[in-house]
This record gives sequence, C-alpha cells and structure tokens, in this order.
Amino acid sequence: MEDLAVKKLPEVSEAEMEVLQALWRDGPGTVREVSARLKTRKRRWAYTTVQTLLNRLESKGHVTADKTSLAHVYRPAMTRDRFLSQRLRDLSDRLCDGETSPLVAALVTGRNFTPEDIEHFRKLLDEYEPKRK
Repeated sequence: MEDLAVKKLPEVSEAEMEVLQALWRDGPGTVREVSARLKTRKRRWAYTTVQTLLNRLESKGHVTADKTSLAHVYRPAMTRDRFLSQRLRDLSDRLCDGETSPLVAALVTGRNFTPEDIEHFRKLLDEYEPKRK
C-alpha cells in the first residue's frame, strides 16, 4: 500500500467531505447505512447521490470499498487526523512557503482555549522538543 501521507490525493468537495466525516464519525458502512446516518444529521440525499459521492471518494483514493458481498462496505482510506495533517501541510506549503508557525498562529489567534486544551498543547510541544536536539 502506498504511503498516503506522502501521496497528494485529489481535493474533496463539500458534499464528499460530509460523507467522509460520516465514515470517520460512525465507522464503515454500506451506501444505505451511510445514507441513513446522513439523514440523522439533516442531510437528505437520495440513495444514488450518496452512492455517487462514495464512488467519487473511492476513485480519488479517500475511501476503500470491500466488494466481497452484494452491498459494498466503504471505509476511510486514512484517519481524520492523518487527513488533517496532510491538508494542513499542503496549506502550509502553498500559503506559508512550508513554514508552520504562521499557520499555527492563525489557527490559535483569537480563540478561547480551556486549561485542558493548553495543557494538551504543552504536552505536544514537549513531545516534539527532544526530536530537534
């Protein structure tokens, strides 16, 4: 299997992102299951629309499909964290010449964080500090 962190996958439309988020949130599913999950979130697409979106995501490499049974089971090809990391890296490369500090600053400036959030950030920074030495 190719390393998806290195391979740049095609962009995802807003509609495709909703389907991908349903798979991340609720786990693998058939077209019918994914469609039902989306309906609970007030997204009332026709079965064929959900099927088309899943097929597009599969052709773009964002989901895989188990086609061993009549109803194909779709699952994300990568975790949400890995997807986010890849997209933010792409954004940093495009907008900040590969520098991460301006991107991180833009994400945190003006936001309110809980003490738990701040503690989590400190632990992350501490984890990465020794790797640079």
